[in-house]
Amino acid sequence: MEYRYRVFFLLILVVLVSAGSAGCLSSVFGPAPTYNQPATATPSQTPAANATIDEMALQPADLPSDYILRDRSLVAYGGISQLDRDLGWRQGYEVSYYRMDKKHDDMTNVIQQISTYTPENINEVYRIKRDALVPAGYNTSGYQVPFPVIGDQSLAWKESTGNSPGDITAYSVIFVKSNVFEQISMKGTTTDYEVLKTLAQAAAGRIH
Repeated sequence: MEYRYRVFFLLILVVLVSAGSAGCLSSVFGPAPTYNQPATATPSQTPAANATIDEMALQPADLPSDYILRDRSLVAYGGISQLDRDLGWRQGYEVSYYRMDKKHDDMTNVIQQISTYTPENINEVYRIKRDALVPAGYNTSGYQVPFPVIGDQSLAWKESTGNSPGDITAYSVIFVKSNVFEQISMKGTTTDYEVLKTLAQAAAGRIH
C-alpha cells in the first residue's frame, strides 16, 4: 500500500514539473507576484551637445579675411570660478582673432568663449551670465541692441567710450544652445554689428 502511495506521489510531482517547464504553473498557482521596480529618472529636457568643444570654435574661414588667429586653447579647470564649478561646468574653450591697421591706429579683437555645463543647470547659467553682462540699471555707455534669436536664448549688449574715431566700441553676444553657453565679443576702434551677427549664427550652427 505504501508503495502505491509513493508511486502516486511521484506521478503528481512529474506532472507539476512538466507544467512548470511549459509555462503553465501560473494557471495552477495563479499569476506570479509583482514587485515595485525602481523609478527611472526623467531625462533632462536639455540634451547634451554631441560636437566636441574644439569643433564648436570659430574657424579662420568664418571671419573676414583680414582677421588673424591670435590664440585658441582649452580652458583649465583651475582657471574657472567656484560659481562655475557649482553650476556644473564641464569644459571650456577660448579662441581669439584680431585685425590691425597700424597706419590708422586701428585694431579690433574678436573673442569666443565656449563652456559646457550639466544640462539641468544651463538656464541658471544663462541667467547669471546675463545679469553679469547687463548692469542693474542701464547707463549711457551701454545698452541692449536688437539681435536675432541665437540658439535657445540670446542677448546682445553694446558699450562705447564715445563717438570719436579713436574711441573703443564693444559688442557682446551671449547665447545658450543645448548644454553650451557662449559669449562672443567684438571690441576695438572699428566694429561691425553685421559681422558679429554672422559669427554668432555660425557659432550656434556648430553646436549639434
